[in-house]
Amino acid sequence: MPWISEKAPEIDAARMAELMRQTVAEARKRICARPRRVLLLPPDITRAHSGVGRLTELLYQELSPEAEVHVIPTLGQHVPHTVEENRRMFGSIPEERIHAHDWRGGCVPVGEVSAEFVKQACGGVADWPIPILLNRMLIEEPWDLIINVGHVVPHEVLGFANHNKNYFIGLGGKDTICASHMLAATCGIENNLGNLVTPTRACFNKAEDDFLGRLPDLYVQVVMARNANDQLVHTGLYVGDDLETYLQAARQSRDENITIFEEPVERIVCVMQADEFVSTWVANKAIYRTRMALADGGELIVIAPGLKRFGEQPEVDQFIRKYGYCGTPKVVAGYRANADMQDLGHATAHLIHGSSEDRFTITYAPGALTAADVEGVNFQYADLAKTLARYQPERLKQGWNTLPDGERFFFIPTPSAGLWATREKLYGRAGGFGGA
Repeated sequence: MPWISEKAPEIDAARMAELMRQTVAEARKRICARPRRVLLLPPDITRAHSGVGRLTELLYQELSPEAEVHVIPTLGQHVPHTVEENRRMFGSIPEERIHAHDWRGGCVPVGEVSAEFVKQACGGVADWPIPILLNRMLIEEPWDLIINVGHVVPHEVLGFANHNKNYFIGLGGKDTICASHMLAATCGIENNLGNLVTPTRACFNKAEDDFLGRLPDLYVQVVMARNANDQLVHTGLYVGDDLETYLQAARQSRDENITIFEEPVERIVCVMQADEFVSTWVANKAIYRTRMALADGGELIVIAPGLKRFGEQPEVDQFIRKYGYCGTPKVVAGYRANADMQDLGHATAHLIHGSSEDRFTITYAPGALTAADVEGVNFQYADLAKTLARYQPERLKQGWNTLPDGERFFFIPTPSAGLWATREKLYGRAGGFGGA
């Protein structure tokens, strides 16, 4: 059960600061009375809108007068932060105390989730083991207290983000990330989204129980929703060290962050913020979170002024340019035949997640990519300036909008903060919807 839980229409900054002080007090009671070495594990810049960078700064300020406090943003395989991004995300935390995760060369093996367990968790659709490699600094250095900080929101791999995703994706090694992403893709993105415990999360729960029991850790998890003024605000906080802490946060997110339509939507327009989303690797959350709402033959328009590449690393960028978002059948066939697809399993899974399967059109209005770039990966291209002039997103509110010429569309200003789906898609899938 959570040590601390709070749910309200809006939890303001002053109250969140007080709750961080309470979190440290509880950690002192339950884990270590006088921690000397502390590790904070927040998300990366792509979750800047969640405000958890500020919570990380508050925890640092509370603990640093008597402890040596370090921070590792849980990047997974995302690009490490610049100094300016660290400052923007974490405020006054000294740069020398912030460490970049190296998913290729900075991890050590701690165990394996067996192929037998994986097969059982996913009902037989996958039958490979998940090797568990984690950040060397996390595993090999001594810690008196480890605090995971994050935002619980619907997610394409784990059903909902955060909790032990911080470890196994955010601080995971290449083999862990690749095997788990292929598991999720094989299970089907639309079966994962908005489910409390997906097969991949079940495997991570098993790994946490088997290999991380010695860690002196806890989770600080926020839930967010839009208030009456259409602002994204904190509405929940859950602090604790067990699975139920995650489940309570995820249940609140399920209630507040999933928009259900009775009929499919013909057109959705959304914005991916320039300071957070510079690659389709992360900007494709616009696709993931809206795909279950879009009508057959419908259109998703993604306004992405910061978009300048496809992958987070040069080799993944080239990989996406080579294969494109070509649909599940072609990707699965390629995975069986092509060594580069097998080596970059996480990128192969990404191609599946990012395809409309030719069911609806995906149109990107990017800041730096050309029409040839965008169309080369099987998306449609729109001019950014013309798209901004037509839709004027700064004047829109989330929800239904109609332009003077009669065009009607549903607008989403922050797709990464929720999930949009038809009732049929959400409740009609094999695993259903609801549950624990």
